[in-house]
Amino acid sequence: MKRSFWQRWALLLFVLCCSVFGVQCPKAYAQLNTDRLMTVGRSALYYEDYVLSIQYFNQAISAKPYLYEPWYFRAIAKFYLDDFAGAEADCTQALDRNPYVVSCYELRGLCRIRLRRFSDAVSDYTRALRYDPENQGLWFNRVLCHVQDSDYVQAHAELDTMLVKWKKYAKGYALKGEVYMLQKDTASAIKAIDESLAIDPYDGPTWAGRSIISLARQEWAEAETFLDKAIHLMPKNAGLHINRALARYHQNNLRGAMADYDTALDYDPNNFLGHYNRGLLRAQVGDDNRGIEDFDFVLNLEPDNMLALFNRALLRDKTGDVRGAISDYSKVIEQYPNFWTGLQYRARSYRRLGMNKQAELDEFRVLKAQMEKRNGGQQTRAARQTRKRSDEDLEKYNQLVVADEQDAEHEYKSEYRGRVQDRKVDVSYLPLYELALERAKKEVQAYMPYDRAVDEFNAASGSYPLYVSNSLPVMNEAKMQSYFACIDSLGEAILKAGTLAEVAPKVLLRAVAYSAIQNLESAIDDLSTYLQIDSTSALAYWQRAVCRSKLNDFEASQGTTAEMKWASVLIDLTTAIRLAPSSQYLYYNRGNIYLQQKNYAGAIDDYTRALELDSTLAEAYYNRGLAYIDSGETAKGVSDLSKAGELGLYTAYSIIKKHTPKTP
Repeated sequence: MKRSFWQRWALLLFVLCCSVFGVQCPKAYAQLNTDRLMTVGRSALYYEDYVLSIQYFNQAISAKPYLYEPWYFRAIAKFYLDDFAGAEADCTQALDRNPYVVSCYELRGLCRIRLRRFSDAVSDYTRALRYDPENQGLWFNRVLCHVQDSDYVQAHAELDTMLVKWKKYAKGYALKGEVYMLQKDTASAIKAIDESLAIDPYDGPTWAGRSIISLARQEWAEAETFLDKAIHLMPKNAGLHINRALARYHQNNLRGAMADYDTALDYDPNNFLGHYNRGLLRAQVGDDNRGIEDFDFVLNLEPDNMLALFNRALLRDKTGDVRGAISDYSKVIEQYPNFWTGLQYRARSYRRLGMNKQAELDEFRVLKAQMEKRNGGQQTRAARQTRKRSDEDLEKYNQLVVADEQDAEHEYKSEYRGRVQDRKVDVSYLPLYELALERAKKEVQAYMPYDRAVDEFNAASGSYPLYVSNSLPVMNEAKMQSYFACIDSLGEAILKAGTLAEVAPKVLLRAVAYSAIQNLESAIDDLSTYLQIDSTSALAYWQRAVCRSKLNDFEASQGTTAEMKWASVLIDLTTAIRLAPSSQYLYYNRGNIYLQQKNYAGAIDDYTRALELDSTLAEAYYNRGLAYIDSGETAKGVSDLSKAGELGLYTAYSIIKKHTPKTP
């Protein structure tokens, strides 16, 4: 049944009054509805708007300072911003209000670990274990703190207790092996690590730890076997490839070692050991020019590295850059005037340029040194020796470098590691396009999103312009305050408006502003109000679908099932497509929802339609590529990802590499 004009106007006034007086002013909002404010703050936290979330929690603290939750969630936001001292202080405030919250002790313990106050962290974990004695992660972290404090006796005692409670806890045995290694008890370490691997043969860090023992004992073939397993489980770990290159080098497998250095530098382009050792290998196989490139890189990182400088001099000499070689030799000799090998090579270079007087001076210095040596002549070194990175003996210029300490890596158990979203699911596809009050800023891509309906709205509204974006800015203090001011201004304009035509665009704009500050429920309320005024607005259905999708994601992260709510998202997008069938962004967005629901056929169809409307929409190629790969059509997926990379989405190339078969 159609509503009359006055019925619609009365409904509009009711909804607007609720919206304006409930959420327009942040301070009033905090006083009237702290629960809603906490929800919005947690939503901002989930979407990594940490500064924004802190402001919401500040308001909640001002309104109800006796609640522990806003202190705790503000601590989480500060933790992600690396403000560990501030996060620790907020956790303390939260625990003053409720001393029985295990997660507060856990977070404060992590903050204290980052501040290297391990004994204080132990106190937090001990208190938390009173209330949650079966929390394995708390036990594990407390042992690691003992290890950091070199309290190995207590670490062993607690590990023994853990292994009685959890007899098949592989990580416990692996950590016990690490403690034995720190105590130089290699035999016991091997026994403990082997026990861990027998329980869980799919733990990459434990295989890596086992390989370190073999590397230290120069058991190269065994070390390579262990590293093969570790790399299979953790293929993107540059350090593992560098260690395997060392093992292969000592077995005369130079081709395999070179391949590992190449791979390591793909994953970690600034890795010192990778560039230095690859430069040495390239020198050995005659790839001199590219060896020079590696040593150039090393010297850019460490300009005073005399060993790298001498190796570059040797390669410059071999490639005909004799003056460049002499320049490098001279810098080394200036630093180490008794480096006889350097003097010999410089004398040889001087003679090549006909500078015989300088050559004779160097040769005389070398001859005099040889006559003074009792044993005469230099001792030859083994061809396959290595040196520690801190060892600056220039006579070891041709030896591969290893790290000073080959320590096994371990991680503290925590739900706060990584991005907040990663605790739910690792979403790799690109996000939805939505309406925004500012243009997206992209460093590489020149693509400027354009939609006809948005353009028409801007021409008619004469207020804040709308844009299309899929990368909303992370809020800082100034930007956040500008959005709050915008919302206040629009709220006042709505109250002063005399007609529906004046109210409508301001309601839509305020909804977009609410979306930007993660106040999704208020945005949805405004969009629903707008659709009461104009039920044919594709823009309102579009933005409401985006807000509902984000709200569903957040609620799912809190353990709430939202299957039925996804249906409303699809209904909104389908309605918007019916009203604006020429908008590529609507098809793209619906494709994203289908992809999230693993409806790959539906997603591919929608992405294809979006690309028919706009063949330069790189995100559609990217996400369609992922849909093809997930549905088993890898070749088509790689082709789409290649096109996305061509259009400026360079992250596509790392996915292509992952799904391209390696040549033997």
